[in-house]
Amino acid sequence: MKKILFLFGLIAFVFNVQAQSKTIKGKVTQMDSPLANVQISIIDSEIATRTDSNGFYQITTEPRDVLLYKYSGLNDVQIMVEDVTRTLNIEMSQKIEKLNEVTVKGSNRKSQNELQQEYSYNPNLIKTAYGILDSETAPGKIRFLQENQINDVGICILDLMKNEFPGVNVVGDCVYGGLIYIRGLNSVSQAPPAVYDVDGQVLTQTPTWIAPAAIQRLAVLNNLAMTTRYGSIGAGGVIVINTKASAYSRTVDGKPIDYAKVKNNKYDNSALNSVDFKEDKPSYMNVLLNANTEEEAKMIYANQIKKYSSSYYYVLDAYDYFSNRWKNQEFAEMILQENDRVLSGNPLALKSLAYIYQAEGKFKEANKLYEAVYTLRADYAQSYLDLANSYRELGMNQKAAAMYLRYDYLLEEELLEKEEEVKTIMDRDLNNLISLKGADLVSTDKVNEIKLDDDFKGTRLVFEWSDSEAEFELQFVNPEKRYYKSEHSLVADAERIQIEKRSGFSSEEYLIDDTLRGNWLVNATYLGNKSLTPTYLKATVYYNYGSASQRKETKVFKLGLRNVNQQLFSVSNAVSIVAN
Repeated sequence: MKKILFLFGLIAFVFNVQAQSKTIKGKVTQMDSPLANVQISIIDSEIATRTDSNGFYQITTEPRDVLLYKYSGLNDVQIMVEDVTRTLNIEMSQKIEKLNEVTVKGSNRKSQNELQQEYSYNPNLIKTAYGILDSETAPGKIRFLQENQINDVGICILDLMKNEFPGVNVVGDCVYGGLIYIRGLNSVSQAPPAVYDVDGQVLTQTPTWIAPAAIQRLAVLNNLAMTTRYGSIGAGGVIVINTKASAYSRTVDGKPIDYAKVKNNKYDNSALNSVDFKEDKPSYMNVLLNANTEEEAKMIYANQIKKYSSSYYYVLDAYDYFSNRWKNQEFAEMILQENDRVLSGNPLALKSLAYIYQAEGKFKEANKLYEAVYTLRADYAQSYLDLANSYRELGMNQKAAAMYLRYDYLLEEELLEKEEEVKTIMDRDLNNLISLKGADLVSTDKVNEIKLDDDFKGTRLVFEWSDSEAEFELQFVNPEKRYYKSEHSLVADAERIQIEKRSGFSSEEYLIDDTLRGNWLVNATYLGNKSLTPTYLKATVYYNYGSASQRKETKVFKLGLRNVNQQLFSVSNAVSIVAN
């Protein structure tokens, strides 16, 4: 496929990341209290410093340096320095360790934190609703199926478990449902069927919606000492399933797994709408919103800009205010022109404004900004995706394809960091372009020949955030009022954050099919960033994705108020959700 598409040509790739020394400042805290004497060092360097009595520090770094924060009894924190990094305020978390007084000498038992760190490479571990079990120290035998032992030819777990373990019997099939008996059908005690522990959620019904290819690790528990914690429902034994939560896994009918269904969480309508959290607006916006006339608003702006002239957040807020509140596009654009100095050269500011332009349908203006960001960040994967999609919005499909392929070429030449999560989104966008606009790229008879394997049809949500340091939690509530959460933070998944920083990527996608028609609610909780500033979040909703009637809608949100679950938007005709 790539050889054929190289007909479009690849623009020469030249970028030069000039290392520029900069001073990083910040404060280190734990439970909102300042930490003194925290060691801060640059990995693979002799440069180091420590926080003062108030938790403050400063250190001279260069872009791409990785800072390591260490303090006895707390978890280490690693942060990569970027071109825009100036302030890094770090919140350190408690390290869970066993006390020496209760540790038996010579014991090989490990803490849950240690087991969590070993899980990815230790095949003897399984995650349960009650913590991680280690087969080497468990009070009974644990029987495993590892990822490389799982036959993904079968449709569901019933197929997978047939004839796999001695003493385990399967009744039923993947079409009509069934049960699994761990202790045998002819047991004198007439033991009940097994229950299921799926990613920490205990289910009594067989989860036939989970495809074998979606399972990372499976374990069978039938020892009384290990199943009693599940109560009476665990009398028939427990089948523990750890899924690949980020994989594109499918159900029996070819649909994506509904993770809200797997988690089985009930939504309590706790998210606040825009009316409920007025404090989320900065004080200057409340003053502007109280203006009775446009002329009064202009006078307020003239006074405020003197104070906030160095804040691109204020400039963007003022632009949005006059553009939407007073419908004065000319004055709004003048605000941007007069304050260009705080926007140009700052990729975070340029991306934020590009988001706003896209939401307004000003694709030409957004394209110019994405080209500027690409010039500043040619070593960021996000720059290629943004610019390719921006060209596509303008109908410049060949330039869009060339940009996707340029990224592929740079990966092959090892000039950019290759990460599978990034590649998944890139490939899906390229395939979608070929599927719908292939005639613009190559002759019609070649379209099917070069299409990638991606038959997803439904609603696709793509989220992008302007600041790579942003931490947040997304909540998706299905029509049955059950939700799935995805947390983007150092505490939840430090490795994922490191991958994003290494590859320069700040996007994630969610796929929603039409198994259950109705409204999905999308909520967000902002957890902050390292500079204690707002973050712009862009959500692109693709309706009828992959079909000739595909259309998209762009929504932009400024996240500022921390630790409050707020409503973003709703999507109709949606269900089963998968994170990539």
